[in-house]
Amino acid sequence: MEQEQRIGESFDQSVAAGLRPAKGVWGNLASFARRKPLGAIGGILAFLLLVVAVFSPLIQTHNEDRTSTATFQAPSSEHLLGTDSVGRDIFSRIVVGTRLSLQVALISAFVGCGIGLVVGVTSAYLGGIVDLVVQRIIDGLIAFPALILAIAILAARGPSLQNVIIALCILFIPNTARIVRSQALAIREMDYIVATRSIGSGDLRIIMRHILPNCLAVWIVMFTFQIGVAVIAEAGLSFLGLGVGPDVATWGGMLQEARSNFIGSGLWLPLFPGLAIAILVFSWNLLGDSLRDVWDPRLRGTD
Repeated sequence: MEQEQRIGESFDQSVAAGLRPAKGVWGNLASFARRKPLGAIGGILAFLLLVVAVFSPLIQTHNEDRTSTATFQAPSSEHLLGTDSVGRDIFSRIVVGTRLSLQVALISAFVGCGIGLVVGVTSAYLGGIVDLVVQRIIDGLIAFPALILAIAILAARGPSLQNVIIALCILFIPNTARIVRSQALAIREMDYIVATRSIGSGDLRIIMRHILPNCLAVWIVMFTFQIGVAVIAEAGLSFLGLGVGPDVATWGGMLQEARSNFIGSGLWLPLFPGLAIAILVFSWNLLGDSLRDVWDPRLRGTD
């Protein structure tokens, strides 16, 4: 075991250097902000949205479900972003919708990409008939348009928060598995893996000790990108009436209501929910794109 550790040490230190806090947490954050200012902006926006989601009960100014006679009211000091067709405060509904959107996005992206990581690494390492069968299943899932597949799952199971998360998890598995597999295939053929296998290391130890950790960088990038995809997908499903239900404050549901009542009402009805979706997706995509540039060795010299 000591011999195996010495064989893999040099490679692990060079490939996974981006994952180790050599300069400390704050030093790495400062270095990242200098190299990728747009990524830093995306990270700050993503962090602020997480803060809004966590402290939404303290930030909202009204009960998000309370109706009033002040319908279609323009933004004012009483209602910062105006009111909707039944007098509900749009600002409070957007704040509450931030929590739900991030809850769906983070859970579905983490679980879906996590399963994709395991499937991709296992398929690449075992190869042979296992890899062939797994890849044909993945090809079958990718063949379906993502939104159509999600609609089919929700039509079969019914609209609910849990079913939306399940549908999105299934959508994220194939793409993550395919990208992670390509990374794991390259690592599997490296000399230090062959040497490690030659001294008697088992398959599980090689996967957990060497291959899986060196696939984490590409997995984290995929995870950040899929968060933005999940937000758009959840909003689209809610817009179509297949989300978590009309009684829950969601950005997609607010857009659907704005579509029905936009004529003769006000621009603020679709503007603010749409802007919230755009900011959230923009922030996570900026962060993911910058992380990819930092951790991908082929792009490190393009700053």
